[in-house]
Amino acid sequence: MGITILFLVLSSISPCLCSSNILDRGSSLSVEDSDSILTSPNGHFSAGFYSAGENAFSFAIWFTKSYPPTVVWMANRDLPVNGKASKITFSSNSNLILTDAGKCTVWSTNTASVSPAQLELYNNGNLALHTEDGLVLWQSFDHPTDTLLPQQPLRKNPTLISSRSPTNYSSGFYKFYFDNDNVLRLYFDGHDISSIYWPDPGLVSWDAGRSTYNNTRIAVLDISGLFMSSDHLTFTAADYGIGPQRILRIDYDGNIRLYSLDETTRNWSVTWQALLEGCQVHGICGPNSLCTYDHATGRKCSCVNGFRMKNSSDWSYGCEPEFNLSCNQSEAGFVKLPHVEFYGYDYGYYPNYTYEECRKLCLELCNCKAFLLKFGKRGNFYSCYPKTQLLNGYRSSNFNGTMYLKLPKNRVSSSYDAVRAYELNCSDTDPIQLYRNYKKNGKNGSLNFLLWFACVVGALEVLGIIFVLFKIQQSSGAAVEGYGLANAGFKRFTYDELHKATRGFSKEIGRGGGGAVYKGVLPDNRIAAIKRLTEAYQGEAEFLAEVRTIGRLNHMNLIDMWGYCAEGKHRLLVYEYMEHGSLADNLSSNSLDWNMRFEIAVGMARGLAYLHEECLEWVLHCDVKPQNILLDSNYHPKVADFGLSKLLNRAGGENSSFSQIRGTRGYMAPEWVFKLPITSKVDVYSFGIVVLEMVTGRKATELHVTDSEGDSVSEKKELVNWMKGKINGASTNKFCIEDIINPSVGDKWDAQQLQRLVGVALQCVRPDKDGRPTMSQVVKMLRCDDDSSSS
Repeated sequence: MGITILFLVLSSISPCLCSSNILDRGSSLSVEDSDSILTSPNGHFSAGFYSAGENAFSFAIWFTKSYPPTVVWMANRDLPVNGKASKITFSSNSNLILTDAGKCTVWSTNTASVSPAQLELYNNGNLALHTEDGLVLWQSFDHPTDTLLPQQPLRKNPTLISSRSPTNYSSGFYKFYFDNDNVLRLYFDGHDISSIYWPDPGLVSWDAGRSTYNNTRIAVLDISGLFMSSDHLTFTAADYGIGPQRILRIDYDGNIRLYSLDETTRNWSVTWQALLEGCQVHGICGPNSLCTYDHATGRKCSCVNGFRMKNSSDWSYGCEPEFNLSCNQSEAGFVKLPHVEFYGYDYGYYPNYTYEECRKLCLELCNCKAFLLKFGKRGNFYSCYPKTQLLNGYRSSNFNGTMYLKLPKNRVSSSYDAVRAYELNCSDTDPIQLYRNYKKNGKNGSLNFLLWFACVVGALEVLGIIFVLFKIQQSSGAAVEGYGLANAGFKRFTYDELHKATRGFSKEIGRGGGGAVYKGVLPDNRIAAIKRLTEAYQGEAEFLAEVRTIGRLNHMNLIDMWGYCAEGKHRLLVYEYMEHGSLADNLSSNSLDWNMRFEIAVGMARGLAYLHEECLEWVLHCDVKPQNILLDSNYHPKVADFGLSKLLNRAGGENSSFSQIRGTRGYMAPEWVFKLPITSKVDVYSFGIVVLEMVTGRKATELHVTDSEGDSVSEKKELVNWMKGKINGASTNKFCIEDIINPSVGDKWDAQQLQRLVGVALQCVRPDKDGRPTMSQVVKMLRCDDDSSSS
């Protein structure tokens, strides 16, 4: 009897149903109890308090099967609550209320029902408040934040709003929504300006493949990875089919992406995205600035001549002028900016204008800050666009217009560069500190004294903690950087942990120029490949910056990095373990049939295309070869060692320059030898060599041939020249394919696929880099018969 009474008393004090997916009326979830959560029946989703910063929490739903858990919905993203005494309560009148520190209400469902009701978390991630007869009073699916789950409809009023940064969950600048024309759009809503940037605002809706006539305004992502919208927007995941968990998210950088989860690694990979070029996003660099990118250094923001950064820690504020420009025409001049566009804010459109006419027009307009002169192919004449604002600026060699920036004459004649370049700060910004003022009911002198005393003691404790952390940072290196990487999904291992995981680095499974790779078992029993870099001259800050760049790359055909070690001179990288080793090993053992080889080629192309054109950080591999293509348990290829050459000798010395030769003999493009500018086409060349190796079974450099008298000799002969010789020597009426294909493949190969693969490979190994296709074009040619013959 006593035990029963005790149980009832405890239940009345803490009425949380922690282990259930249901919360009944009169119950609550507490921020101070980490086990006070709702869990869906299948265990895939949880709902409760999620840390949004230091002592800041939001009531959220997160996906538990990824690492780290992925937040898919937040109730109070812009008003996080205190880590003490805050709770979410399901009141007796069926209203869900979130209170901050037990004092004020920051969020509520504003529902009421006299009928019995309950809050339930479903297997699809939907949190619904419904009555016993099934009437839904409120559900999270009707109020998305930045993420859309499969089967969750996007309707007329809800809007997906990006987060401010990867670690700041508050509302950002970018929105995905149905506009008044019934079209789904991406929208930039900045500090002072706003604009639509997708679909291309220069196109009318029907030219962009959209329809304005269906006013139902509904879109949904199904469980197979198919997205369909009432405006005719349709796309599918690259891994289309029932199986992986998927989410559609508008990311903090303004792009909307479809992600699929690899349940083995617990990591997300991009399987579709709206924009391939980061500079197509409006507001990415702010007013009076330019967005540019290249494959080697990635995206950059720059201030044009006469302007400086307005906020050194946030490019969204753009640049501000360092001069005052009067209306006196004689005091103004122009600086030429080729291939530059500032989208929008045109004073007008003036067709068939010469440079002098356009210049005169801009000088006469006091509010004209620049003018664009652009040649139109349809009209075969130049058109003039005076600009009243310098917004959404970008520079691209593909843009065939020239911008003329209006400046004081002393700026025009100065030696300043036309563009003042700064590197885009891609590091995770800290969450914005939110302050809360609580209303006080009267004053109590004793209580105030105790509060002030507690604050003083707390401040002393905080100072003591800061001092200790400072000492720890001095001894262990860039702790803040490591914490940022941990937030991105990495773990910072100690050297002792990895030494133990590899049993003293006893089982070597590979070796390259950067170091040896060992098989290890991590503390969570995951099997990992641990690369021990041979050089440790690079500083820890630079190393961590490179690791962050590599770790942000997520694609099904790129190796996943789980963590790192930067301790003293030790530099180690922890990757997922690939069961079937490298492509080189499998080619040597002749274990790959034709279908495997063809799919491996396509997967390699997709991975490299992502590195070159799709990811947030544009990366050149510089060492594509069979040893760096790894195969998982299903023989799916994953490109490895991308960007690792950047991790070596960066502190200085002869190898610090990117102009130095990198790669492996036989796979290097001619640009390296002739010291030409290095672009992504060096990887395209190496890819072509690897494909020819897979088809022919021959090595890239060393071939055994027979002389005219039949004696066997060893001769160094490049694979490309051998292949061209075979093709040039073949009969014009019949091509002897048996002389090229690897005999180990057998006779079960597809002639059309073989012809396509060889044709693409030969395009990739052209001496002139401009004649080679891009990797995205390679993917299309391999997958599309209509494109296979294009040059």
